[in-house]
Amino acid sequence: MSKTALITGASKGIGRELAFLFAKDGCNLVLVARSADLLVTLKEELEEDYAVSVHIVAADLSQPDAAQAVFSEVKTRGIDTDYLVNNAGFGNYGRFLDAEWNCHERMITLNITTLTHLTYLFANDWKGRKAGRILNVSSTAAFQPGPMMAVYFATKSFVLHLSEALAHEFGQEQISVTTLCPGPTSTHFGEVSKMNASRLVKHVRIAGAGEVASLGYKAMMRGKPVVIHGQMNKLAPFGIRFLPRKWVTRLSAKIMQQ
Repeated sequence: MSKTALITGASKGIGRELAFLFAKDGCNLVLVARSADLLVTLKEELEEDYAVSVHIVAADLSQPDAAQAVFSEVKTRGIDTDYLVNNAGFGNYGRFLDAEWNCHERMITLNITTLTHLTYLFANDWKGRKAGRILNVSSTAAFQPGPMMAVYFATKSFVLHLSEALAHEFGQEQISVTTLCPGPTSTHFGEVSKMNASRLVKHVRIAGAGEVASLGYKAMMRGKPVVIHGQMNKLAPFGIRFLPRKWVTRLSAKIMQQ
């Protein structure tokens, strides 16, 4: 019997690449994003190329109660899910006080509240099955504070720590939780967040969305708790542990400068 994966932020970037990976393995899909037109195009392509069933849900996940609305829609359609991919998220480059509060609020809602609520809803739905896999997309930003993207870095740290804790808690239910931590990746994120102006993006190798998605997909299927993309990215979290926190913040601030 075919399984079903729900992917948020599925219309572009890593989410889109993950949709192809699931479909290639014969998995049906529920694709969630704001861009209805892009979802329709992706649905048609996936169903034609891989003969899987694809449902689309156009929703702005940065709005309050979006998670409950998506979950209710899925249950109303009679869809049983086996995988949950919390990929949707956004950031904003600039000083904390220079952004409108609404921007920070939407970011926190999308990156933290919606992700947490979807995890809660679907994991509860799976209780007793002794099955289910969750992939939460965090970032290498999770390992240190990030001046110039303070809220974004903080939200990704939340995702990492929540996911690690739940991976432990959900063990008795045999529900795996995997956290994917990519560095700068070739997606629309850099343009939307204006992060492309920082030294970080200008002086490091930009990973392809496909290779990041593939790493996360394989780790999820193996039930690995945390996976970091890139050899240098893997070293940084360990090096940071031996430095005073003030130094870490100053170094991060220097890297994030224009």
